[in-house]
Amino acid sequence: MKLLFYRYGSICEPDIILGFQELGHTVLEITAEMSGPALTPQESIQIFSNQLLAQPVDFVFSINFFPFVSEVCNIFKLPYLCWTVDSPVMELFTGSVSHPWNRIFLFDRAQYQEISPLNPGRVFHLPLAVNIVQKQNIIQKTSAKMHPEFSSDVSFVGSLYTEKCPYDKLSEPPDYLCGYLEGLMEAQIRIYGGFLIEELLPEQIIQDFKQHLPGFFTNPFATHLTDRQTVAQLYIGNKISSMERLRALEALSTRFSVDLYTASDASCLAQIHNRGLANTLEEMPLIFHNSKINLNITSKSIRSGIPLRIFDILGCGGFALTNFQLELPELFLVGEDLVCYENMEDLICKTDYFLRHESERREIAEKGFETVKKYHTYPLRLEKMLHLAFSRNDASIPAE
Repeated sequence: MKLLFYRYGSICEPDIILGFQELGHTVLEITAEMSGPALTPQESIQIFSNQLLAQPVDFVFSINFFPFVSEVCNIFKLPYLCWTVDSPVMELFTGSVSHPWNRIFLFDRAQYQEISPLNPGRVFHLPLAVNIVQKQNIIQKTSAKMHPEFSSDVSFVGSLYTEKCPYDKLSEPPDYLCGYLEGLMEAQIRIYGGFLIEELLPEQIIQDFKQHLPGFFTNPFATHLTDRQTVAQLYIGNKISSMERLRALEALSTRFSVDLYTASDASCLAQIHNRGLANTLEEMPLIFHNSKINLNITSKSIRSGIPLRIFDILGCGGFALTNFQLELPELFLVGEDLVCYENMEDLICKTDYFLRHESERREIAEKGFETVKKYHTYPLRLEKMLHLAFSRNDASIPAE
């Protein structure tokens, strides 16, 4: 089949393109959003429509969900497949999500359970994957003398969320509001495997939060989004992620040598080794491969799913130490493919243990690599995606 890939610069786009090509499909690309000035919605629609008129395709694909792409595909009566890698994706709550030509694939089952009723039979749960070949090519072609440059006892690659935490824009919140929210976040930060924020938010707290948050997010399109979901996922979820990452890295860096790769301001972490931003394609595979322990701290707004970072670490042959997520035991053997920590004390204990037990650490890393190589590659995932999207038994494309 021939597909049109609408790109915006997600780090996994090149791997997915290669995955489609490996399956024998032809991939055309629209990359206007990746360079040059920001496009207006009208410009995006025009570029996209012109491309479809000039080169007809069998379906359109994107990472995450673009309402305007869905609208145009609905007019053209053209299947639109998308696959989320982020959570929350606020665009999923727009009215466009219900179009019959959509085939929406969500990596987080909690996200799927929330969105699937908006378009029954056309929304699917699909975990993420990894490009083993690309990762291993980078590792193998890099000179051995360069590998020590990316070696660490403990490393963390990612944002601290300090620069993108809209919760911090709260303006003169009353003491009772701060007290309730801080108590709620302290409770949630200690819980892995469940997201309790939404059900524990009283309506009055939600309204007071809106009143004291300038520019509270409002979807510009017709939307299914509620204020409860916005407060819990967009604002509080990001804030908890920031709190958890800072606390974990501070606790670890006072006891172990910890390298941090980030563009965030890490000045509050006095003993961390801030190595700056890592290049995704060329440097991250070397970091994951050469670090004794690769730390994953999943964003709290990913409520049940497995983030891309875990697949990438294992695909590089790295050892992953991660918080527990509900979907982890469905795809991996916890304790054999990777290791989970239960709380901050457990994180410190397991870091200490695996730094001192090299053979056990290497055995787990090797087992994790073999698991993703066998079961979790992009061609395997994309083959399943296409089957679900075009199978008459699962979700038939509407008749013209």
